[in-house]
Amino acid sequence: MRHPQLNSDGKLQHLLTLEGLPRETIHHILDTAANFVSVTDREVKKVPLLRGKSVFNLFFENSTRTRTTFEIAAKRLSADVLNLNINTSSASKGESLLDTVDNLAAMHADMFVVRHASSGAPYLIAEHLNRKSGPLVNVINAGDGRHAHPTQGLLDMYTIRHFKKDFTQLRVAVVGDILHSRVARSDIHALTSLGVPEVRAIGPMTLMPSGLSELGLHVYHDMREGLRDVDVVIMLRLQNERMRGALLPSAQEYYKHYGLTEEKLALAAPDAIVMHPGPMNRGVEIDSSVADGPQSVILQQVTFGIAVRMAVMTILASN
Repeated sequence: MRHPQLNSDGKLQHLLTLEGLPRETIHHILDTAANFVSVTDREVKKVPLLRGKSVFNLFFENSTRTRTTFEIAAKRLSADVLNLNINTSSASKGESLLDTVDNLAAMHADMFVVRHASSGAPYLIAEHLNRKSGPLVNVINAGDGRHAHPTQGLLDMYTIRHFKKDFTQLRVAVVGDILHSRVARSDIHALTSLGVPEVRAIGPMTLMPSGLSELGLHVYHDMREGLRDVDVVIMLRLQNERMRGALLPSAQEYYKHYGLTEEKLALAAPDAIVMHPGPMNRGVEIDSSVADGPQSVILQQVTFGIAVRMAVMTILASN
């Protein structure tokens, strides 16, 4: 059975997950994103590729950063953007998710950017729209539950490629709350698809999902041991809103063992880069001296994220 994010020709019609996405497709998205980044790496060009198209941001879960970058990306493609306030929409009055989608599609939406607290919600929407007659409305998963955040994974891959060039010679460490992180899942799928030979998962046992070793990851519960000689450090936010029960003794204890400090970063390769999907909890998962230090590329991630989301929208609209 064909994956709902692919059309009959095997091309992307939705972006729902990076799991199983071919290496060539990921590189195509990254190459397309590179065309939108100016030579200064500080600006993203404005182009008319989505002029006349309507992009609806359907955020059933709060996120200022992700929604804003999607809005900027769509506007730089010259699309019309509508941000749906879910708290005052019919969905808050009992209307079903798919009824809401059908009504918005009837308003001539061309693309839905969906963020939802329930894993699988963008899949449900995409499968529903695939069965409808008429022009297809593309769906982009902007984060669903603990499942996936594919555009964040792609912008992380773009950042790594920009600074490190070749994925096949890298050691990459993903550090922190992997159990609850959709970003970690998307990053891990992308890193393995792109041929990174050594991906390390670092964190306390209570925040590690089962099956990481089966995916080929090297699991460490000692951060100092796990960071030794790595080229890329991806720090994760503690997902306190998704935790059930006491999984950590305290934020201070977590910082002591798994917070990224200059001392711990010194164990990595001298030219290692530090990444974080944001928002950062300074003094919990990362020290300010590292977040603002010379090895941090966290702000560059944000800039590249606009170009990557432009690339995804452009590719979906053209397929």
